[in-house]
Amino acid sequence: MAHPHRLRVPSPAGPPAAGHLPFSDAPGVPDPIEVNSRWLTRGGRPWFPVSGEFHYSRYPAGEWEEELLKMKAGGVTAVASYLIWIHHEEIEGRVRFDGDRDLRRFAELCARHGLDFIPRIGPWSHAEVRGGGLPDWLLARDCTPRTDDPAYLEPVRTWFAAIAEQLRGLDRAHGGPIVAIQVENELYDQPGHLLTLKRMAQEAGMSAPLWTSTAWGGVQLPPDELLPLYGGYTETFWTEADGGWPDTCRKHFFFTHQRDDEGIGADLRPTTVRGGDPDAFADRFPWATCELGGGMAVSYHRRPRVDPDDIGALGLTKIGCGSVWQGFYMFHGGTNPAGELTTLQESHATGYPNDLPVLTYDFQAPLGEYGQYRRTYHELRLQHLMLADFGPAVAPMESVLPERQPTAQNDRETLRWAVRSDGASGFLFVNNHQPHEPLPDHPDTSFTIEFPDGSDELTLPSVPVTVPRGAYFCWPLRLDVAGLRLEWATAQPVCTVQADGRTVLVLAATEGIAPELALDASTVASVGSPTGEVTPVGGRLLVTGLRPGTDALIEVETTDGRRVGLLVLDAATARTAYRGEAWGAERLVLCGDGVVFDHEEVRLHGSQAPVSFAVLPAPARAPVVDGVPVSPEADGVFTRYRVPSRGSAGDVPRVTLVRPAGPAPETTTGVQGRASAPADKYFDTVAAEYRVEVPDELPPGTLLRLHWTGDVGRAYVGDVLVADQFFSGRVWDIGLDRLPADALRADGLRLRLLPLHTDAPVYVPEEAGGAGETAAVVRAEWVTARTRTVRAG
Repeated sequence: MAHPHRLRVPSPAGPPAAGHLPFSDAPGVPDPIEVNSRWLTRGGRPWFPVSGEFHYSRYPAGEWEEELLKMKAGGVTAVASYLIWIHHEEIEGRVRFDGDRDLRRFAELCARHGLDFIPRIGPWSHAEVRGGGLPDWLLARDCTPRTDDPAYLEPVRTWFAAIAEQLRGLDRAHGGPIVAIQVENELYDQPGHLLTLKRMAQEAGMSAPLWTSTAWGGVQLPPDELLPLYGGYTETFWTEADGGWPDTCRKHFFFTHQRDDEGIGADLRPTTVRGGDPDAFADRFPWATCELGGGMAVSYHRRPRVDPDDIGALGLTKIGCGSVWQGFYMFHGGTNPAGELTTLQESHATGYPNDLPVLTYDFQAPLGEYGQYRRTYHELRLQHLMLADFGPAVAPMESVLPERQPTAQNDRETLRWAVRSDGASGFLFVNNHQPHEPLPDHPDTSFTIEFPDGSDELTLPSVPVTVPRGAYFCWPLRLDVAGLRLEWATAQPVCTVQADGRTVLVLAATEGIAPELALDASTVASVGSPTGEVTPVGGRLLVTGLRPGTDALIEVETTDGRRVGLLVLDAATARTAYRGEAWGAERLVLCGDGVVFDHEEVRLHGSQAPVSFAVLPAPARAPVVDGVPVSPEADGVFTRYRVPSRGSAGDVPRVTLVRPAGPAPETTTGVQGRASAPADKYFDTVAAEYRVEVPDELPPGTLLRLHWTGDVGRAYVGDVLVADQFFSGRVWDIGLDRLPADALRADGLRLRLLPLHTDAPVYVPEEAGGAGETAAVVRAEWVTARTRTVRAG
């Protein structure tokens, strides 16, 4: 039985409401940023930013540049970062902007590589930091933080002045990268204080076209002063251990026009306490986000794991819902700095309801604590490449939902889909994935889209298909490609690239669905397909039977004499696609791990050997690696290069058990009755201890990857704590480059693992394969991060 799904696109809405002062850019900038009620513009053109959070003070300064380039290659256009006060002024009066705290250098690196910068200045930031980022010395004062109490505002004014000095000359008026500034964080019921903070920041000399505020929890904002930004997470570390998967997370896998997420920060603001109308800004400001979950932290009592498809489905669904700014928290993980006076993590000891690890802030992010590439990075990059090309078209498009909608959040049978459209063209979004509760296959599915311009409705594909369990995708509708009208494709647009005198639209096949492309015959003079069949059907040319891959190129000559290519990659190959400036021109590069574009260089990151990469269009001369040209070979329409192997991590790590674990310590509880992390003394008395011998000759960038079981793991060099993790079934990576080299060679690395008490009120995911009552290293391996630099021949 066929299951047609129908949607009628309404006539386009009238023009959006004009921009609201004081959202105005610096006078005379060549690409002024403005905001209207439905989208943002830059240089008079719709603008669809992609922001990613990266905390500079949680990462070594010497590695910032490469990590920023990784983010840029991942499609991030703006880097957001909390300016964590306690990281800069743990001791009153000694404000530090040196080393890993060098805010100005970080912002300048963003500017050097064409990345916008968004400082989130606080003063309270949360960020899973001690005191929410407010220094201990401030909290010890007789004042009421996060209010207009003069005793609180006095040190805040000094802190803002220090920030302003660091950022001086980096605003838009001086050609700088700062496009937005966020004040405070998650403050939902004090609009007057938010306005006070904005005015203080401006008086200190800070400037940006956009001033923003987090908008969850029914926030109350001072009228037309702060742009509301929303969020949405696939999981939570801050809810109860036995609370199950929260409904506030489940709803993000449905297409809806509800922007607010009342669950974020609910540990500090109960969901029954709301600031105001959650839809108060829907008709006045565009749907912009700053905290779509790029992963999730773990607390001691609750240790969620996120699957890369959870994040990929969340991101794509939000675009279908109407987002015009994709902002991810975190996009890059990090490590808490060592405090001079105390540890700097959020904990029960600081009055917070969650105990966090002392050091790790990996967040299961697309780029990990040590810069590791994760599959999440590749899933999101596909979406971001699409937005880089088609975001200006998508941003003004309205989100339209079908009449047949899921009846409730427990409805797993109704297909979830939506369309973004301008009334004449659009994009079809489908999400058939959600965590924990798999959604079923949807057989015999087709979609009928009725546009309001009087043209024929689209019914696609021509033969109903099965939407597979776990699939999420975006298909184009009536997409113009250099004069060719692509009526539809059952494949997701990735990007366009200029190659051999033609515009090539690259698409990613949807796993489990045969690609079908429908061309408007009136725009086609000739068409050729290497493996597929071209069939005229009612004014359209259907291309079917195509085998996706690097050779699946449909060649079209348009009726106005232009050449267009439609290249359908298989889904796995599409996830290896990067686009950037390489060897003097913009090119598409396929590489299995990571690619960084840096002026005339391309750097290949990866742990696999040998390394190979494919390029479209091919450079004029063979690229050079380590001074040696690499030979090209044909790979469909791409040219492939194979780079010789170089170095390895050698043998598996030598891990020796020094002391087995004793009995698990009894669990204690802290704030809100939640389980507290074990006291330090237990790591000296009952933890299992292992010694890892670290060879001198390991290549730079090597990680020690531990497969382990237990409760809490800590790693030491001598008596210094250098890494930690709460057990959730994930591997534990430790970056050797971060460790004191001389002490490491002399003493090796010591691991101490505590077992988990059988009665501990702690949530550990089922997929962890056991509750961790046994503390042991199961397996260890070296993971070598190779970097090969490819230069023009």
